[in-house]
Amino acid sequence: MSEAYGLSETSGVVFVETASVKVGSIGRPTPGCEVRILDDGEICCRGGNVFPGYYRDPERTAEVLDADGWFRTGDVGAVDDEGYLRLLDRKKELIITAGGKNISPANIEAALKQIPLIGQACVIGDSRPYLTALLVLDPASCTTWAQENGCEDLTMADLAQHPAVAGVVEAGLDEVNSRLSQVEQIKKLRLLATEWLPDSECLTPTMKLKRRGVHARYAAEIDALYSGASAVE
Repeated sequence: MSEAYGLSETSGVVFVETASVKVGSIGRPTPGCEVRILDDGEICCRGGNVFPGYYRDPERTAEVLDADGWFRTGDVGAVDDEGYLRLLDRKKELIITAGGKNISPANIEAALKQIPLIGQACVIGDSRPYLTALLVLDPASCTTWAQENGCEDLTMADLAQHPAVAGVVEAGLDEVNSRLSQVEQIKKLRLLATEWLPDSECLTPTMKLKRRGVHARYAAEIDALYSGASAVE
């Protein structure tokens, strides 16, 4: 299976590889399309496939297309020595810590959602000294776990405070952190019992994270993560 990358503004694919697929990358540039990565990691391209601008919207066009024809995709990636691109995140999603480190939260969140009993995750850390996370318990997984551990009568709120549940999540977090660099590691987390539903203040209809909504709804919990001392709260 090979992956590809492109946008409407690039008339289809910019990166693709079918002859020599490298797992974890989205291929090399298509013929006739130049690609460069800016210092902040943003992917830029130009060529005959790049659009000339947005219809009757010169201001928006100027935001993404410079005089030399370079189109700023808004996506962040890294190209290896063989020219293969690894897509990291949307530029606007990047977390910039208080120490000036640029961190892509998407891959970390994907790993956190693999922890048993966890359904959703949101990494926090913009302008903060370290990363923390809000983790939402998955009702289906928790129901099964409760039945297997004699906790059928406990509510989701009870399970979020249960020491055994915290132990399962801590073990999962240790495993995730072992695969991350020091600055990417989650130092504290908060378990949440209320499921995030599609088309809500926390998720879009297609289940994408609404970071602004999450930050607003859980402002007090986030502040507590940076004032407490325990690793799991």
